[in-house]
Amino acid sequence: MQSKEYLLHIIGEITNYILESKPGRMVISLHQEDDGMHLSVVDNTIRTDSELEDMNKALNTGTRPEFAEYYGTMGGSDMLGTARLNIIGWQIKHADISRTLNGTKIDLWVGSDRFDASYFSIPNHAIKDKTKKKK
Repeated sequence: MQSKEYLLHIIGEITNYILESKPGRMVISLHQEDDGMHLSVVDNTIRTDSELEDMNKALNTGTRPEFAEYYGTMGGSDMLGTARLNIIGWQIKHADISRTLNGTKIDLWVGSDRFDASYFSIPNHAIKDKTKKKK
């Protein structure tokens, strides 16, 4: 669906954002179709409601191709926090931010109106913490 460079840019930006919080675990899942893609990133960072709300606002600012092209070239720069998420938000169709049992899940959607994102979701209940010891 998308060029390799575009996907690497989006994955790099979201990964840089997640790594700022020094997670002990981060999992990235990518599903591509001809007319869309779903990128899901799960980490074990517990964030406050305010942090989740800020992330949601930054990622769902709406597509801004004129900004995306200009600021997209800044990938890997020293931007921090939601400034980095704004760059992603300008380039994607939609984002969902949710709390999991042991962290945060970020779902990014890119594609045409024909792309049905509901087919490519990883439900939160499917994400379990494998670090807990069995009794």
